[in-house]
Amino acid sequence: MPSQHRNPSQRQNVMRRNIASLAARMMAEDGIADYGFAKRKAARQLGVPDTEALPTNAEIEAELRVYQSLYQGEEQEDRLFELRSVALEVMRLLEPFHPYLTGPVLDGTAARFAEVEIEVFPDSPKEVEMFLLNRRIAFEQAAPRRNGGEPAEATLHFEWHDAPVRLTVFPATAERSVKRNPRSGRISERAKIGAVEALLKKKAGDDY
Repeated sequence: MPSQHRNPSQRQNVMRRNIASLAARMMAEDGIADYGFAKRKAARQLGVPDTEALPTNAEIEAELRVYQSLYQGEEQEDRLFELRSVALEVMRLLEPFHPYLTGPVLDGTAARFAEVEIEVFPDSPKEVEMFLLNRRIAFEQAAPRRNGGEPAEATLHFEWHDAPVRLTVFPATAERSVKRNPRSGRISERAKIGAVEALLKKKAGDDY
């Protein structure tokens, strides 16, 4: 159908898809991790005001999965295996603090330069800091993100085998609380050590 005959709703839907597609490509290729930033940048490049036709984070995530499957299939699989291997090592190290893997490395959308996102639930955030310091693991502190649920007490950034790790420290009482993914609105996925081991074994088995 010629574009001049589309009604405003159709044009807006097409523009939403175009923005979501471009934002997904930016995230996959350029390593942009922030959905809001990616969609606003894509909208500007397409000449669309920020207030018009912006897709939801879930729509961008769907486009990101399609893009990675079409254009980065093997690279994406290798990236996930490497980052999940890093996650498992860090989680085993931090096992006394009840670690969980979350974020794109778990859900399979990790783009280039993605962080390994791990949550821990110690009795005190200082326990984790002292634990890292005693093992001479250099880290930087950052303001915790607010992603719904009980607020985090600290966010620590460090590198493990050249992979960036973001360690979010929650109070022990938050371990059983439910949080929602800010990208999709769905309940956030979290995986314990055993589940991450299973993901890695599945990939290893697929290679034979």
